Amino acid sequence: MTDSFLKYIQFEKRYSKHTLTSYKNDLEQFSAYLSQTYQLSTPTEANYGIIRSWILLLMGKELSAKTVNRKIATLRSYYKFLLRKGEIAKDPTLKLKAPKLKKSLPVFIESNDMPELLAETSFSADFSGLRDRLILELLYGTGIRLSELIGIKDKDINLSQSLLKVLGKGNKERIIPINQTLCDLIHLYRRKRNDSGKELGDHFIVTDQGKKLYPMFVQRKIKEYLIGTAVDKKSPHVLRHTFATHLLNNGADLNAIKDLMGHSSLAATQVYTHNSIEKLKAIFEKAHPKSGNKE
Repeated sequence: MTDSFLKYIQFEKRYSKHTLTSYKNDLEQFSAYLSQTYQLSTPTEANYGIIRSWILLLMGKELSAKTVNRKIATLRSYYKFLLRKGEIAKDPTLKLKAPKLKKSLPVFIESNDMPELLAETSFSADFSGLRDRLILELLYGTGIRLSELIGIKDKDINLSQSLLKVLGKGNKERIIPINQTLCDLIHLYRRKRNDSGKELGDHFIVTDQGKKLYPMFVQRKIKEYLIGTAVDKKSPHVLRHTFATHLLNNGADLNAIKDLMGHSSLAATQVYTHNSIEKLKAIFEKAHPKSGNKE
């Protein structure tokens, strides 16, 4: 039934290739554990105690809580599928408790630093420099994910209405407004790209050779251009966090930010409120006479 489950999440749930690979690896590891430890030939024979023993084993290997939680999510999805198909009479994962995740605030670039970064960064005047600037401006100006950036096609951009269409998680489309600076930059980039004489596919942003972007290419560029910033982690996701945090700090509605970022629930967006709260605390500690930190 494992193959049937993987086809189900691929074609019906429309999970990404990355998620599909993770689920497949998790189930293979679990099946190997069942075979080696309990001599069970199929996961349908496993009960709550056996599944819990595997989770405890994983935690004993000092895997991160995030990794263990993902494996638990895999098993929960798998056993729900088996229950619907009538392969099992009871879901053995119902009582499983996921380990608590350490709460970490999203890393972002300060509001005053971002305009300076874009204004002072020395981009070359050729196609590569224009393309690199566009990558930074798009990630910061729209809050899209790395995979969404790579997947943009020319037809997804409507300059007359200043709109961008992206394909997010679960193959869900969403429309994002783009500002005039981005519209102008897109127009210049298109002209430079089309005049390059390179054989182009249907992807909007391409490498120097006219090929589709790939994750490592973008990650390398972002790390290079964020080298002068104060953030420790220099990745495309930092610009996504920066987009959301700056919107929130400037009074944007949380539900609107949720829709712009393509979050499936408001809980995923609410993490950005913690940055605002920490900022308020810092202001209080510095300014209030009763804070105890007055010099």
